[in-house]
Amino acid sequence: MELLRSNLSRVRIPEPTNRIYKHECCVSFETPVFFSSVLRLFSERLQFFSEKTANLLNVDDNSLSVEGGFDNNEPQYEETHNIVILPDYVTFPFPSVELPEKVRLAVDAIIMAEGAERKEQLAAWTADKKQVSAYAMNLPQIDNGVIVPPSGWKCVKCDKKDNLWLNLTDGMILCGRKNFDGTGGNNHAIEHYKETSYPLAVKLGTITSDLEAADVFSYPEDDSVVDPLLAQHLAFFGIDFSALQKTEMTTAERELDQNTNFDWNRIQESGQDSKLIHGPGYTGLANLGNSCYMAATMQVVFSTRSFNSRYYTNQSLKMAFEMAPADPTVDLNMQLTKLAHGMLSGKYSVPAPEKDDEENAAISTTNKQEGIPPRMFKAVIAASHPEFSSMRQQDALEFFLHFLDQVERVNGGSSALDPSRSFKFGIEERILCPSGKVGFNKRLDYILSLNIPLHEATNKEELEAFHKLKAEKISEGKDVSSDEIVRPRVPLAACLANYSAPEEIQDYYSTALKAKTTALKTAGLTSFPDYLVLHMRKFVLEEGWVPKKLDVYIDVPDIIDISYMRSKGLQPGEELLPDGVPEAEVESNNPVANEDIVAQLVSMGFNHLPCQKAAINTSNVGVEEAMNWLLAHMDDPDIDVPVSQGAHGNEVDQSKVDTLLSFGFQEEIARKALKASGGDIEKATDWIFNNPDASVSSDMDTSTSSSKPTSDDTELPDGRGRYGLFGIVSHMGTSTHCGHYVAHVLKDGRWLNCVGFDIGWGRDSEAEETRFQSFGSLTVDYPWVLGLAYCGLMEQVLPLGQNNFHI
Repeated sequence: MELLRSNLSRVRIPEPTNRIYKHECCVSFETPVFFSSVLRLFSERLQFFSEKTANLLNVDDNSLSVEGGFDNNEPQYEETHNIVILPDYVTFPFPSVELPEKVRLAVDAIIMAEGAERKEQLAAWTADKKQVSAYAMNLPQIDNGVIVPPSGWKCVKCDKKDNLWLNLTDGMILCGRKNFDGTGGNNHAIEHYKETSYPLAVKLGTITSDLEAADVFSYPEDDSVVDPLLAQHLAFFGIDFSALQKTEMTTAERELDQNTNFDWNRIQESGQDSKLIHGPGYTGLANLGNSCYMAATMQVVFSTRSFNSRYYTNQSLKMAFEMAPADPTVDLNMQLTKLAHGMLSGKYSVPAPEKDDEENAAISTTNKQEGIPPRMFKAVIAASHPEFSSMRQQDALEFFLHFLDQVERVNGGSSALDPSRSFKFGIEERILCPSGKVGFNKRLDYILSLNIPLHEATNKEELEAFHKLKAEKISEGKDVSSDEIVRPRVPLAACLANYSAPEEIQDYYSTALKAKTTALKTAGLTSFPDYLVLHMRKFVLEEGWVPKKLDVYIDVPDIIDISYMRSKGLQPGEELLPDGVPEAEVESNNPVANEDIVAQLVSMGFNHLPCQKAAINTSNVGVEEAMNWLLAHMDDPDIDVPVSQGAHGNEVDQSKVDTLLSFGFQEEIARKALKASGGDIEKATDWIFNNPDASVSSDMDTSTSSSKPTSDDTELPDGRGRYGLFGIVSHMGTSTHCGHYVAHVLKDGRWLNCVGFDIGWGRDSEAEETRFQSFGSLTVDYPWVLGLAYCGLMEQVLPLGQNNFHI
């Protein structure tokens, strides 16, 4: 005990605002359920922390399995707590009257606090803030003598003792709504509202000293709301909120649990079960609430050698922890290393016991862990992105690009460390002017986005017969069955050929002819990456700019050779287009001051030139804004320097262009829209919809460059252009913002079906023919958006087979 007292000055009692991680180790995926092997591993993590921070006191939360359990047949646990002093692991039981009061208060605060993981998850789920109820400020309350006790509640119309709601007008305690599966309440609270029209109710068991967390529901507004006068409304019925403890889940928490625990396997592989496998490299990722886009992407990403070696083979958890800042939960390098070790080590891919294995059932159940929940990784990677930090469904392609951008940033652009470079390649667009001269536009990208040329379908006769059958059935008032549907089958080779085919550019301004003309544009790759990601543009725009998802098969070979797509650059005898831009464009890019604003400022006694600058730098918003700018910049050394007449604002963020490309827009339109909207994606989308007839080609970047690659080009990996298919990210649903993503990954010569926690061989995958057919059957039931990942092949690598995937 003296050892404990000697370290009292280092004990800190957590504040309510402190983040306390209780359910997940910051360095690994060990949980508070400790057994001999896990305790040893967890102790190693504590040793890391002690050596780095010199902190000595830790709370040891041990959970032991006992007989019985919950309704879902999961084991029940009894918790015990100990205080551990490092580095010798001297332990003291808790609770104990012998412990100093400061220690008891600190440990109590940790045990009673809600885990930061849960708080962050719930905050993301309820990212759209609750609104103040329109009925709260003038809520009538009936003085009928009702006094609500602090516990022991029961529905006044039935025997329900949970899911109870207190009507804030008359104090009636009634049960909530009945769920579709029969659970929940008996609808007495909603029925009471229909009878009385008393609008607000609060869920008993969610009221604590933190009134903002209480679950208040407005029946006429049909939503959870904020009641600013909740303390007053509760006091009317004798409730002291400061003395209450939380005993019930809020509506948002229940929704979150139902979402995260939904079994997506019921709708995979045409409803048939996959043969689950476990071990190193076969670890699933938990659903964190609409996080399937992230899980599917990461399963493919960590199947690459570059990410495997960077964050698993060549970097231990201890090494990453020592390099991390004081808080490892916000360090991307630490969380990527943690995720890699979690997915690839096999420590968290332990099968559940067979039902007939009663002898080992108790032991196996306690050690069962069939996957990992990447909560900290999601929080870090999404911190700089408002959409990914929410719990809404997102576009896997957009997440992939954001993820690689963050990885590139955290590795400081080092080609030796940055694994994202294995996906990066150069693209060169060649523009041939009727004058015979050529221009080149170059950029770097992570994906090759392909249009789907439906006119290249290989089953045109079957399609024609199907359309006749469909027309006949519609005329008869009948529906076409799913078995009768015929979809276009387009070879991937046709999509690739369409990408590199010449394209006419109307109204192209030629700096050689000094006039608008029609030019030819072709695109090619300046380098071939280690891993080539193909994005199939299944979303197109119909008349009226309405997005539509194509229902089409893509015949995908397991080996492709795109060496013919290499850009050849400037050829002997060719001449580059001279530099320059259209005069009208130069004029339109000149910053112009509003003369009315300038005149009013001049009338106040300011010089004309600074007044022009003030109007330009405040975007001609108004006189007051311009004057404030002028007063703040009067002492600038360049205040009297003439306004620059150079064009500006031509550069756009390539990642934003890629995002618009994923929506199905043409690249030239996307670039023009982003320039017109100042780089804002939402405004750019609106601009495209509002300007359907806008000319793209006339405003194309006419800058030219030599065929020599840039310095970034020379440092990129460059292969021969032969690739083998190893990963597929697929999507069910009519929009990227709903539905479900899954991944298929080639490992050990067989295809894995990766769905949340479950990693398994595709059904009947022992038979080679059935293995390939299984992908075709998936698309019969659902439309799929595809991302295809190919890895570069050396010449000595044999083809994987002659089969085609019909996706």
